[in-house]
Amino acid sequence: MPEPAGPQEREPGVPPVVWRPVLAMAAVLGTVLLILSARYGYHRDELYFRAAGRHLDWGYPDQPALVPLVARAITGLFGDSLVLLRTPSALLTAAGVVLAALTARELGGGRRAQLLTAGAYAVCPFIVAVGHLFSTATFDVFASTALVWLVVRWTRIRDGWSPLAAGIVAAVALNVKYLVVFLAAALVAGLLISGPRDFLRRPATFTGAAVAVLAALPGLFWQARHGWPQLEMSDQIAAEADFGGRPGFLPFQLVLTGVVLSWLWIHGLWRLFRSPDLARVRFLGWTYLLLALVFLVTAGKPYYLAGLWAALWAAGAVEIERQGAPRGTGWAVSVPAYAITGITTVLTTLPVYPVDLLARTPQPYINADAAETVGWPRLVAEVARVHRSLPEDERSRAVIMTVNYGEAGAIDRYGPALGLPRAYSGHNGYRYFGHPPDTGGPVIFVGAESASGLLRFWTDVTVAGRVDNGVGLDNEEQGAAVWICRGPRAPWRELWPRLAHLS
Repeated sequence: MPEPAGPQEREPGVPPVVWRPVLAMAAVLGTVLLILSARYGYHRDELYFRAAGRHLDWGYPDQPALVPLVARAITGLFGDSLVLLRTPSALLTAAGVVLAALTARELGGGRRAQLLTAGAYAVCPFIVAVGHLFSTATFDVFASTALVWLVVRWTRIRDGWSPLAAGIVAAVALNVKYLVVFLAAALVAGLLISGPRDFLRRPATFTGAAVAVLAALPGLFWQARHGWPQLEMSDQIAAEADFGGRPGFLPFQLVLTGVVLSWLWIHGLWRLFRSPDLARVRFLGWTYLLLALVFLVTAGKPYYLAGLWAALWAAGAVEIERQGAPRGTGWAVSVPAYAITGITTVLTTLPVYPVDLLARTPQPYINADAAETVGWPRLVAEVARVHRSLPEDERSRAVIMTVNYGEAGAIDRYGPALGLPRAYSGHNGYRYFGHPPDTGGPVIFVGAESASGLLRFWTDVTVAGRVDNGVGLDNEEQGAAVWICRGPRAPWRELWPRLAHLS
Protein backbone atom coordinates (compact mmCIF):
# COMPACT_ATOMS: atom_id res chain seq x y z
CA MET A 1 0.00 0.00 0.00
CA PRO A 2 1.53 3.39 -0.92
CA GLU A 3 2.38 5.96 1.73
CA PRO A 4 -0.19 8.76 2.05
CA ALA A 5 0.77 11.75 -0.03
CA GLY A 6 1.92 14.98 1.53
CA PRO A 7 2.84 18.35 0.08
CA GLN A 8 6.54 18.00 0.88
CA GLU A 9 6.74 14.74 -1.03
CA ARG A 10 6.36 16.62 -4.33
CA GLU A 11 9.51 18.67 -3.75
CA PRO A 12 12.17 17.72 -6.27
CA GLY A 13 15.51 16.39 -5.09
CA VAL A 14 14.41 15.08 -1.69
CA PRO A 15 12.99 11.70 -0.70
CA PRO A 16 9.33 11.39 0.27
CA VAL A 17 8.41 11.50 3.93
CA VAL A 18 7.42 8.06 5.21
CA TRP A 19 4.48 9.48 7.10
CA ARG A 20 2.70 6.31 8.14
CA PRO A 21 5.45 4.61 10.19
CA VAL A 22 6.77 7.91 11.53
CA LEU A 23 3.33 9.03 12.67
CA ALA A 24 2.75 5.57 14.14
CA MET A 25 5.91 5.88 16.24
CA ALA A 26 4.90 9.35 17.36
CA ALA A 27 1.39 8.16 18.22
CA VAL A 28 2.66 5.20 20.25
CA LEU A 29 5.03 7.40 22.25
CA GLY A 30 2.41 10.08 22.84
CA THR A 31 -0.19 7.51 23.87
CA VAL A 32 2.17 5.81 26.34
CA LEU A 33 3.03 9.18 27.89
CA LEU A 34 -0.65 10.13 28.23
CA ILE A 35 -1.67 6.76 29.68
CA LEU A 36 1.03 6.97 32.35
CA SER A 37 0.73 10.70 32.99
CA ALA A 38 -1.48 10.41 36.08
CA ARG A 39 0.53 7.74 37.91
CA TYR A 40 2.40 8.70 41.11
CA GLY A 41 1.92 12.47 41.32
CA TYR A 42 3.25 15.95 40.65
CA HIS A 43 6.94 16.66 40.28
CA ARG A 44 8.19 19.50 42.48
CA ASP A 45 8.78 21.69 39.41
CA GLU A 46 5.19 21.16 38.26
CA LEU A 47 3.93 22.32 41.65
CA TYR A 48 6.18 25.36 41.32
CA PHE A 49 4.93 26.19 37.81
CA ARG A 50 1.36 25.85 39.02
CA ALA A 51 2.04 28.35 41.81
CA ALA A 52 4.02 30.69 39.55
CA GLY A 53 1.08 30.72 37.15
CA ARG A 54 -1.00 32.20 39.96
CA HIS A 55 1.60 34.94 40.42
CA LEU A 56 2.15 35.84 36.77
CA ASP A 57 5.00 38.20 36.01
CA TRP A 58 7.25 39.01 33.07
CA GLY A 59 9.94 36.80 34.50
CA TYR A 60 11.21 34.79 37.45
CA PRO A 61 14.70 34.39 38.90
CA ASP A 62 15.14 30.94 37.39
CA GLN A 63 13.15 31.10 34.13
CA PRO A 64 11.19 33.28 31.73
CA ALA A 65 7.41 33.49 31.87
CA LEU A 66 5.99 31.10 29.25
CA VAL A 67 5.80 27.79 31.13
CA PRO A 68 4.05 29.30 34.20
CA LEU A 69 1.69 31.07 31.79
CA VAL A 70 0.82 27.76 30.10
CA ALA A 71 0.30 26.17 33.54
CA ARG A 72 -2.05 29.03 34.45
CA ALA A 73 -4.02 28.55 31.24
CA ILE A 74 -4.39 24.79 31.72
CA THR A 75 -5.39 24.94 35.38
CA GLY A 76 -7.64 27.93 34.76
CA LEU A 77 -9.51 26.17 31.98
CA PHE A 78 -9.51 22.59 33.21
CA GLY A 79 -8.72 22.69 36.92
CA ASP A 80 -6.01 20.69 38.65
CA SER A 81 -5.77 17.73 36.29
CA LEU A 82 -2.33 16.15 36.17
CA VAL A 83 -3.22 14.43 32.89
CA LEU A 84 -4.14 17.71 31.20
CA LEU A 85 -1.17 19.52 32.70
CA ARG A 86 1.15 16.95 31.15
CA THR A 87 -0.70 16.68 27.84
CA PRO A 88 1.34 19.44 26.13
CA SER A 89 4.53 17.59 27.03
CA ALA A 90 3.25 14.34 25.55
CA LEU A 91 2.15 16.09 22.37
CA LEU A 92 5.41 18.01 21.95
CA THR A 93 7.46 14.88 22.53
CA ALA A 94 5.43 12.98 19.95
CA ALA A 95 5.81 15.90 17.53
CA GLY A 96 9.56 15.78 18.13
CA VAL A 97 9.61 12.27 16.65
CA VAL A 98 8.18 13.72 13.43
CA LEU A 99 10.66 16.60 13.47
CA ALA A 100 13.51 14.12 13.82
CA ALA A 101 12.33 12.23 10.73
CA LEU A 102 11.93 15.50 8.82
CA THR A 103 15.48 16.47 9.74
CA ALA A 104 16.76 13.20 8.28
CA ARG A 105 14.73 13.85 5.16
CA GLU A 106 16.30 17.32 4.80
CA LEU A 107 19.71 15.62 4.78
CA GLY A 108 18.59 13.40 1.92
CA GLY A 109 17.50 10.49 4.06
CA GLY A 110 14.99 8.02 2.70
CA ARG A 111 12.81 5.52 4.49
CA ARG A 112 15.54 3.79 6.52
CA ALA A 113 17.26 7.00 7.60
CA GLN A 114 14.00 8.61 8.62
CA LEU A 115 12.95 5.59 10.66
CA LEU A 116 16.36 5.22 12.32
CA THR A 117 16.29 8.88 13.32
CA ALA A 118 12.67 8.96 14.47
CA GLY A 119 13.18 5.72 16.39
CA ALA A 120 16.28 7.03 18.16
CA TYR A 121 14.32 10.09 19.26
CA ALA A 122 11.33 8.00 20.36
CA VAL A 123 13.34 5.68 22.65
CA CYS A 124 15.87 8.24 23.92
CA PRO A 125 15.85 8.03 27.74
CA PHE A 126 16.13 11.76 28.32
CA ILE A 127 13.50 12.66 25.72
CA VAL A 128 11.02 10.17 27.19
CA ALA A 129 11.76 11.23 30.78
CA VAL A 130 11.09 14.92 30.15
CA GLY A 131 8.13 14.01 27.93
CA HIS A 132 6.45 12.55 31.00
CA LEU A 133 6.68 15.82 32.94
CA PHE A 134 5.45 19.36 32.44
CA SER A 135 8.86 21.02 32.47
CA THR A 136 10.88 23.77 30.85
CA ALA A 137 13.23 21.11 29.45
CA THR A 138 10.38 19.52 27.48
CA PHE A 139 9.45 22.77 25.76
CA ASP A 140 13.09 23.74 25.26
CA VAL A 141 14.10 20.45 23.63
CA PHE A 142 11.23 20.63 21.14
CA ALA A 143 11.84 24.28 20.28
CA SER A 144 15.59 23.72 19.90
CA THR A 145 15.02 20.68 17.66
CA ALA A 146 12.62 22.74 15.53
CA LEU A 147 15.12 25.59 15.29
CA VAL A 148 17.86 23.25 14.07
CA TRP A 149 15.48 21.67 11.54
CA LEU A 150 14.56 25.08 10.14
CA VAL A 151 18.21 26.07 9.71
CA VAL A 152 19.00 22.75 8.02
CA ARG A 153 15.99 23.20 5.75
CA TRP A 154 17.07 26.71 4.81
CA THR A 155 20.49 25.47 3.70
CA ARG A 156 18.69 23.29 1.15
CA ILE A 157 15.94 25.53 -0.19
CA ARG A 158 17.37 29.02 0.62
CA ASP A 159 13.87 30.45 0.99
CA GLY A 160 12.76 33.62 2.69
CA TRP A 161 10.39 32.19 5.29
CA SER A 162 12.71 29.73 7.07
CA PRO A 163 14.88 32.42 8.76
CA LEU A 164 11.74 34.25 9.87
CA ALA A 165 10.23 31.00 11.16
CA ALA A 166 13.50 30.28 12.97
CA GLY A 167 13.26 33.70 14.62
CA ILE A 168 9.71 32.98 15.76
CA VAL A 169 10.75 29.59 17.19
CA ALA A 170 13.70 31.25 18.94
CA ALA A 171 11.32 33.87 20.35
CA VAL A 172 9.20 31.13 21.90
CA ALA A 173 12.28 29.30 23.19
CA LEU A 174 13.62 32.51 24.78
CA ASN A 175 10.46 32.68 26.86
CA VAL A 176 11.01 29.11 28.05
CA LYS A 177 14.75 29.13 28.78
CA TYR A 178 17.58 31.43 27.82
CA LEU A 179 19.65 28.44 26.68
CA VAL A 180 18.56 28.96 23.08
CA VAL A 181 20.86 32.00 22.96
CA PHE A 182 23.84 29.65 23.10
CA LEU A 183 22.37 27.36 20.44
CA ALA A 184 21.60 30.25 18.10
CA ALA A 185 25.07 31.73 18.56
CA ALA A 186 26.70 28.35 17.91
CA LEU A 187 24.60 27.82 14.78
CA VAL A 188 25.67 31.22 13.46
CA ALA A 189 29.30 30.47 14.29
CA GLY A 190 29.06 27.07 12.60
CA LEU A 191 27.60 28.65 9.46
CA LEU A 192 30.34 31.26 9.42
CA ILE A 193 33.03 28.59 9.76
CA SER A 194 31.82 26.14 7.14
CA GLY A 195 29.01 27.89 5.26
CA PRO A 196 26.68 28.57 3.71
CA ARG A 197 27.32 32.18 4.71
CA ASP A 198 24.84 34.05 2.57
CA PHE A 199 22.30 34.02 5.42
CA LEU A 200 23.92 37.32 6.39
CA ARG A 201 22.63 38.85 3.15
CA ARG A 202 19.04 37.77 3.73
CA PRO A 203 16.67 40.42 5.17
CA ALA A 204 14.56 37.61 6.66
CA THR A 205 17.51 36.64 8.88
CA PHE A 206 17.55 40.03 10.54
CA THR A 207 13.77 40.19 10.70
CA GLY A 208 13.74 36.82 12.49
CA ALA A 209 16.48 37.97 14.87
CA ALA A 210 14.53 41.13 15.63
CA VAL A 211 11.41 39.10 16.43
CA ALA A 212 13.43 36.95 18.86
CA VAL A 213 15.01 39.96 20.56
CA LEU A 214 11.70 41.80 20.93
CA ALA A 215 10.07 38.71 22.44
CA ALA A 216 12.88 38.42 24.99
CA LEU A 217 12.81 42.05 26.11
CA PRO A 218 10.08 41.81 28.81
CA GLY A 219 11.93 38.98 30.55
CA LEU A 220 15.26 40.76 30.24
CA PHE A 221 13.78 43.95 31.68
CA TRP A 222 12.47 41.90 34.61
CA GLN A 223 15.91 40.39 35.16
CA ALA A 224 17.58 43.81 35.03
CA ARG A 225 15.03 45.29 37.45
CA HIS A 226 15.73 42.50 39.96
CA GLY A 227 19.52 42.43 39.71
CA TRP A 228 19.92 39.61 37.14
CA PRO A 229 19.14 36.66 39.43
CA GLN A 230 19.35 34.32 36.40
CA LEU A 231 23.14 34.81 36.44
CA GLU A 232 23.32 33.79 40.09
CA MET A 233 21.06 30.86 39.29
CA SER A 234 23.49 29.73 36.58
CA ASP A 235 26.32 29.83 39.12
CA GLN A 236 24.26 27.73 41.51
CA ILE A 237 23.54 25.14 38.80
CA ALA A 238 27.24 24.89 38.04
CA ALA A 239 28.10 24.56 41.73
CA GLU A 240 25.56 21.76 42.26
CA ALA A 241 27.42 19.64 39.66
CA ASP A 242 24.46 17.50 38.62
CA PHE A 243 25.24 14.61 36.27
CA GLY A 244 28.77 14.38 37.63
CA GLY A 245 29.74 17.97 36.85
CA ARG A 246 32.43 18.55 34.25
CA PRO A 247 33.87 14.99 34.45
CA GLY A 248 30.41 13.57 33.78
CA PHE A 249 29.44 15.97 30.99
CA LEU A 250 30.44 13.78 28.04
CA PRO A 251 29.81 10.32 29.59
CA PHE A 252 26.30 11.32 30.62
CA GLN A 253 25.46 12.30 27.06
CA LEU A 254 25.90 8.63 26.21
CA VAL A 255 23.62 7.61 29.07
CA LEU A 256 20.96 10.20 28.26
CA THR A 257 20.84 9.19 24.59
CA GLY A 258 20.60 5.46 25.25
CA VAL A 259 24.17 4.09 25.48
CA VAL A 260 23.98 1.74 22.47
CA LEU A 261 22.07 4.16 20.25
CA SER A 262 24.45 6.94 21.24
CA TRP A 263 26.74 5.35 18.67
CA LEU A 264 24.40 6.67 15.96
CA TRP A 265 24.86 10.33 16.83
CA ILE A 266 28.59 9.88 17.42
CA HIS A 267 28.84 8.33 13.96
CA GLY A 268 26.83 11.25 12.61
CA LEU A 269 29.12 13.79 14.24
CA TRP A 270 32.16 12.08 12.76
CA ARG A 271 30.66 11.87 9.28
CA LEU A 272 29.66 15.54 9.34
CA PHE A 273 33.35 16.35 9.14
CA ARG A 274 34.28 13.55 6.74
CA SER A 275 31.47 12.97 4.26
CA PRO A 276 31.23 15.06 1.05
CA ASP A 277 27.51 14.29 1.02
CA LEU A 278 27.09 16.18 4.31
CA ALA A 279 29.25 19.17 3.40
CA ARG A 280 26.18 21.44 3.19
CA VAL A 281 25.39 20.80 6.86
CA ARG A 282 28.92 20.56 8.21
CA PHE A 283 28.02 23.56 10.34
CA LEU A 284 26.06 21.14 12.56
CA GLY A 285 29.30 19.45 13.60
CA TRP A 286 30.89 22.78 14.47
CA THR A 287 27.75 23.82 16.33
CA TYR A 288 27.90 20.72 18.48
CA LEU A 289 31.61 21.06 19.24
CA LEU A 290 31.33 24.75 20.10
CA LEU A 291 28.33 24.20 22.37
CA ALA A 292 29.96 21.21 24.06
CA LEU A 293 33.05 23.32 24.76
CA VAL A 294 31.02 26.22 26.16
CA PHE A 295 28.93 24.04 28.45
CA LEU A 296 31.95 22.00 29.52
CA VAL A 297 33.79 25.17 30.54
CA THR A 298 30.75 26.67 32.27
CA ALA A 299 29.75 23.39 33.98
CA GLY A 300 26.46 23.18 32.10
CA LYS A 301 24.30 20.08 32.11
CA PRO A 302 24.77 17.45 29.39
CA TYR A 303 21.17 17.70 28.22
CA TYR A 304 21.76 21.32 27.21
CA LEU A 305 22.86 19.82 23.88
CA ALA A 306 19.63 17.86 23.37
CA GLY A 307 18.35 20.18 20.65
CA LEU A 308 21.13 18.91 18.37
CA TRP A 309 20.68 15.20 18.98
CA ALA A 310 18.02 14.72 16.27
CA ALA A 311 20.27 16.32 13.66
CA LEU A 312 23.24 14.19 14.69
CA TRP A 313 21.13 11.01 14.68
CA ALA A 314 19.92 12.05 11.23
CA ALA A 315 23.46 12.56 9.93
CA GLY A 316 24.49 9.13 11.16
CA ALA A 317 21.35 7.48 9.79
CA VAL A 318 21.73 9.07 6.35
CA GLU A 319 25.32 7.87 6.11
CA ILE A 320 24.31 4.35 7.13
CA GLU A 321 21.53 4.35 4.56
CA ARG A 322 23.95 5.41 1.82
CA GLN A 323 27.02 3.41 2.71
CA GLY A 324 25.96 0.89 5.32
CA ALA A 325 27.17 0.77 8.92
CA PRO A 326 30.90 0.43 9.48
CA ARG A 327 32.00 -3.18 9.85
CA GLY A 328 31.02 -4.68 13.20
CA THR A 329 28.63 -1.87 14.20
CA GLY A 330 25.42 -2.79 12.39
CA TRP A 331 24.02 -4.39 15.55
CA ALA A 332 23.96 -0.94 17.20
CA VAL A 333 21.21 0.21 14.82
CA SER A 334 19.34 -3.07 14.54
CA VAL A 335 15.72 -3.63 15.49
CA PRO A 336 16.75 -5.54 18.66
CA ALA A 337 18.98 -2.64 19.73
CA TYR A 338 16.07 -0.20 19.38
CA ALA A 339 13.68 -2.58 21.13
CA ILE A 340 16.01 -3.19 24.06
CA THR A 341 16.70 0.55 24.38
CA GLY A 342 12.97 1.28 24.33
CA ILE A 343 12.18 -1.28 27.01
CA THR A 344 15.06 -0.06 29.17
CA THR A 345 13.92 3.52 28.74
CA VAL A 346 10.39 2.70 29.88
CA LEU A 347 11.64 0.76 32.91
CA THR A 348 14.03 3.51 34.00
CA THR A 349 12.08 6.69 33.21
CA LEU A 350 8.32 6.07 33.37
CA PRO A 351 6.00 5.26 36.32
CA VAL A 352 5.35 1.63 35.41
CA TYR A 353 5.92 0.09 38.86
CA PRO A 354 3.42 -0.04 41.73
CA VAL A 355 4.33 2.95 43.85
CA ASP A 356 4.88 0.83 46.96
CA LEU A 357 7.54 -1.16 45.07
CA LEU A 358 9.30 1.82 43.49
CA ALA A 359 11.92 2.09 46.24
CA ARG A 360 13.02 -1.48 45.49
CA THR A 361 13.63 -0.83 41.79
CA PRO A 362 16.65 0.84 40.15
CA GLN A 363 14.50 3.67 38.76
CA PRO A 364 14.91 6.22 41.60
CA TYR A 365 18.69 5.85 41.40
CA ILE A 366 18.81 6.19 37.62
CA ASN A 367 16.08 8.81 37.28
CA ALA A 368 15.92 10.87 40.45
CA ASP A 369 12.93 12.81 39.13
CA ALA A 370 10.77 9.71 39.61
CA ALA A 371 11.31 9.89 43.37
CA GLU A 372 10.27 13.55 43.36
CA THR A 373 6.74 12.65 42.22
CA VAL A 374 5.84 10.61 45.32
CA GLY A 375 4.64 11.69 48.75
CA TRP A 376 3.32 15.24 48.37
CA PRO A 377 -0.21 14.61 49.73
CA ARG A 378 1.23 12.88 52.79
CA LEU A 379 3.61 15.80 53.38
CA VAL A 380 0.70 18.22 53.33
CA ALA A 381 -1.34 15.94 55.60
CA GLU A 382 1.48 16.00 58.17
CA VAL A 383 1.63 19.80 58.00
CA ALA A 384 -2.14 19.91 58.47
CA ARG A 385 -1.84 17.65 61.53
CA VAL A 386 0.73 19.99 63.06
CA HIS A 387 -1.48 22.97 62.20
CA ARG A 388 -4.48 21.36 63.96
CA SER A 389 -2.36 20.68 67.03
CA LEU A 390 -1.90 24.40 67.66
CA PRO A 391 -4.12 26.16 70.20
CA GLU A 392 -7.09 27.74 68.47
CA ASP A 393 -5.93 31.33 69.03
CA GLU A 394 -2.54 30.50 67.42
CA ARG A 395 -3.98 28.40 64.62
CA SER A 396 -5.83 31.35 63.06
CA ARG A 397 -2.63 33.42 63.05
CA ALA A 398 -0.18 30.69 62.02
CA VAL A 399 2.09 31.10 59.00
CA ILE A 400 3.39 28.17 56.94
CA MET A 401 6.86 28.40 55.43
CA THR A 402 9.00 25.87 53.57
CA VAL A 403 12.60 25.40 52.56
CA ASN A 404 11.87 24.79 48.88
CA TYR A 405 9.31 25.58 46.23
CA GLY A 406 8.18 21.96 45.90
CA GLU A 407 7.02 21.83 49.49
CA ALA A 408 5.35 25.24 49.20
CA GLY A 409 3.72 24.26 45.91
CA ALA A 410 2.38 21.04 47.42
CA ILE A 411 0.82 22.92 50.33
CA ASP A 412 -0.75 25.43 47.95
CA ARG A 413 -2.13 22.53 45.86
CA TYR A 414 -3.44 20.21 48.59
CA GLY A 415 -3.59 22.48 51.64
CA PRO A 416 -6.86 24.37 51.07
CA ALA A 417 -8.87 21.13 51.28
CA LEU A 418 -7.28 20.51 54.68
CA GLY A 419 -7.89 24.01 56.00
CA LEU A 420 -4.33 25.25 55.57
CA PRO A 421 -3.42 28.84 54.68
CA ARG A 422 -1.14 29.54 51.71
CA ALA A 423 2.51 28.64 51.99
CA TYR A 424 5.51 30.95 51.78
CA SER A 425 9.08 30.19 50.78
CA GLY A 426 12.22 32.16 50.06
CA HIS A 427 13.24 29.66 47.39
CA ASN A 428 13.66 30.94 43.82
CA GLY A 429 10.47 32.51 42.44
CA TYR A 430 8.49 31.99 45.64
CA ARG A 431 10.53 34.80 47.18
CA TYR A 432 8.82 37.24 44.81
CA PHE A 433 5.32 35.98 45.61
CA GLY A 434 5.42 38.04 48.81
CA HIS A 435 6.40 37.60 52.46
CA PRO A 436 4.00 36.57 55.22
CA PRO A 437 2.00 39.14 57.18
CA ASP A 438 3.11 40.04 60.69
CA THR A 439 0.27 38.19 62.43
CA GLY A 440 2.19 37.54 65.63
CA GLY A 441 1.37 33.85 65.30
CA PRO A 442 3.73 30.87 65.16
CA VAL A 443 5.46 29.70 61.99
CA ILE A 444 5.12 26.09 60.86
CA PHE A 445 8.40 25.60 59.04
CA VAL A 446 8.84 22.58 56.73
CA GLY A 447 12.17 21.08 55.77
CA ALA A 448 14.84 22.79 57.85
CA GLU A 449 17.61 20.34 58.72
CA SER A 450 18.51 21.66 62.17
CA ALA A 451 17.33 24.00 64.89
CA SER A 452 20.49 26.09 64.71
CA GLY A 453 19.58 27.58 61.34
CA LEU A 454 16.07 28.48 62.49
CA LEU A 455 17.26 30.00 65.75
CA ARG A 456 18.81 32.81 63.72
CA PHE A 457 15.26 33.96 62.96
CA TRP A 458 13.15 32.77 65.94
CA THR A 459 13.86 32.41 69.64
CA ASP A 460 11.92 29.17 70.19
CA VAL A 461 11.89 26.22 67.74
CA THR A 462 10.63 22.69 68.31
CA VAL A 463 10.10 19.65 66.10
CA ALA A 464 6.39 18.87 65.83
CA GLY A 465 6.33 16.25 63.08
CA ARG A 466 8.19 14.28 60.43
CA VAL A 467 7.37 13.70 56.77
CA ASP A 468 6.91 10.08 55.71
CA ASN A 469 5.89 9.24 52.13
CA GLY A 470 4.59 5.87 53.31
CA VAL A 471 6.44 3.76 50.74
CA GLY A 472 10.00 3.96 52.10
CA LEU A 473 11.21 6.01 49.14
CA ASP A 474 14.37 8.03 49.80
CA ASN A 475 13.66 11.42 48.26
CA GLU A 476 14.43 14.97 49.33
CA GLU A 477 11.42 15.27 51.63
CA GLN A 478 11.51 11.85 53.29
CA GLY A 479 12.12 12.30 57.01
CA ALA A 480 12.06 16.09 56.80
CA ALA A 481 11.17 17.82 60.04
CA VAL A 482 8.09 20.00 60.53
CA TRP A 483 8.95 22.71 63.06
CA ILE A 484 6.96 25.14 65.13
CA CYS A 485 8.81 28.46 65.46
CA ARG A 486 7.88 31.25 67.86
CA GLY A 487 9.40 34.55 68.87
CA PRO A 488 10.51 36.23 65.62
CA ARG A 489 13.72 38.20 66.01
CA ALA A 490 12.59 40.85 63.51
CA PRO A 491 9.58 41.80 61.36
CA TRP A 492 9.06 39.83 58.16
CA ARG A 493 10.26 42.68 55.95
CA GLU A 494 13.68 42.31 57.61
CA LEU A 495 13.73 38.51 57.83
CA TRP A 496 12.57 37.93 54.26
CA PRO A 497 15.74 38.94 52.36
CA ARG A 498 17.77 36.73 54.71
CA LEU A 499 15.52 33.75 54.03
CA ALA A 500 15.73 34.09 50.24
CA HIS A 501 17.91 31.60 48.34
CA LEU A 502 18.43 30.25 44.84
CA SER A 503 19.07 26.64 43.87
